[in-house]
Amino acid sequence: MKPLYQYHLSRLVKARIKLSQNLLLTLGLSLGLGLFACSSNAADEVSTNSSDIERGAYLMKIGDCVACHTAVGGRELTGGLPFETPFGAVYSTNITSDKDTGIGKYSYNEFFDAMHHGVGVNGNLYPAMPYTSYSLLSDEDTKAIYAYLMSTKPIKQANLDNDVSFPFNVRFGLKAWNLIAHDAEKFAPKKDKSEPWNRGNYLVNALGHCGECHTPRDNLFAMEQDKHFQGAVIEGLEASDITPAELNRQNWTHDDLKSLFTEGYSRKGTVFGGMYPVVYHSFSHLTDADMHAVSSYLLDTDETVAAKALTFNGHQRELPGYNLYMGYCAGCHGQNGEGRPNVAPAMAGNATLDKASPHNIVAVMLKGIKSQHYNTTTSFYAMPGYADQLSDEQLKDLSNYLRVTWSNQPGDVDVDTIHDLKEVIFEHD
Repeated sequence: MKPLYQYHLSRLVKARIKLSQNLLLTLGLSLGLGLFACSSNAADEVSTNSSDIERGAYLMKIGDCVACHTAVGGRELTGGLPFETPFGAVYSTNITSDKDTGIGKYSYNEFFDAMHHGVGVNGNLYPAMPYTSYSLLSDEDTKAIYAYLMSTKPIKQANLDNDVSFPFNVRFGLKAWNLIAHDAEKFAPKKDKSEPWNRGNYLVNALGHCGECHTPRDNLFAMEQDKHFQGAVIEGLEASDITPAELNRQNWTHDDLKSLFTEGYSRKGTVFGGMYPVVYHSFSHLTDADMHAVSSYLLDTDETVAAKALTFNGHQRELPGYNLYMGYCAGCHGQNGEGRPNVAPAMAGNATLDKASPHNIVAVMLKGIKSQHYNTTTSFYAMPGYADQLSDEQLKDLSNYLRVTWSNQPGDVDVDTIHDLKEVIFEHD
């Protein structure tokens, strides 16, 4: 009998096939970022109050706009970052205050419609522009973000044309998608929860739009709300299960989450992949109060969570993965998995090793991790990928060794699992 995570992988492949079929029927229902196109109407209702603009700048950072609307090596908020989809490339757009190539001519109502309803001045936006989460924003916060964006330096940079094939370049079908999959509901605090918890709920689900990556999608690419935060595969990596049940099972504390979101590193490991720009551009700017609110919501408690001893079950030298670890990993991660500051994270207590699925263990071994820089005192070296050096048998042995040595997970990864994971991990390469 296959392990549970193999069953989910099979479901994932089948769901993607079915998704493609459904997309063909709905004319244009596809992945990608929405187009903030230029409007012919003059901007109105924009605040020039410095406190509103300053507040909007903070909210915009937590909303993670820079990470998506800035190309590698490009100027902030001028767009041009490509997003590869099964149907072609979609490019983020210029959202500076330039009136010809940016959003400088947007009225507030037009900006509101784009943020809350996914409707731009030239038609519907692709749903990966996370208006399905931004719709939870309060009017006050939407106006503050608008005020900040309209205060930015106008930078003239033409938007790139999307390279999306027919019929996915036809956006009419998105109207039907919105009717089916988008409620445009406003945020409502829960009366039985604390003020910090409710603030964290708002920051995580509205501004941070964390569910867009950490929640599985159904066949229409809408978030499965009954599986909120249970994790999903994004561009070959697994966005983790961040439900309170899983975070508490792994013994995440308020301090762990604060360290992770501030420095990109905690005793539970480092961020990598798509979470690196999120931390660098967004959550590292949270105020202390908002940081505590976020961790209170994610852990479902305002109270202190005691840190338990990190898992290290001792080396089992007879296992085939032992020599692989010593040969490939120990130089950076330490003989006993203790890690090296500003070089490599510890294996002891590492949350990636303690997940039910070995997906990210295998992905990191195959593709490596790019170097990460956070500030003058915190950086991490790049980790090389070993796709050309490790056989599937060795990947299996090393994965199992890492799990049984530094986590509470079983060493039950088999070669078939490695084959299935590689297919998903390299799907978009």
